[in-house]
Amino acid sequence: MMSNSTIRVIAHVIALPNKIEELKAVLLNLVEPTRQEEGCIQYDLFQNQTDPTDFTFVEEWTTKQALDKHLASEHLQAAVQKIDGLVAANPDIRTYHQLK
Repeated sequence: MMSNSTIRVIAHVIALPNKIEELKAVLLNLVEPTRQEEGCIQYDLFQNQTDPTDFTFVEEWTTKQALDKHLASEHLQAAVQKIDGLVAANPDIRTYHQLK
């Protein structure tokens, strides 16, 4: 049943070319506190090998409620404030259900 499937999230965050290291530091600071959150199954941060401005989070959450709680969390809200001026565009956050 659909209600039993976890929520997958792919979140792309694109740094301004001169702000790559600053953005990376902010994003890396999210990893450990988020992994401690209830309902977090996977929370991994990747940097594109051919385009270092391109950061991607690959996430898995037990429920939409757990994801919503994460999106409202203090550490995520603080990061949202800090990335202003470091990113080329708003983060592209997409949520998925695995089909098979």
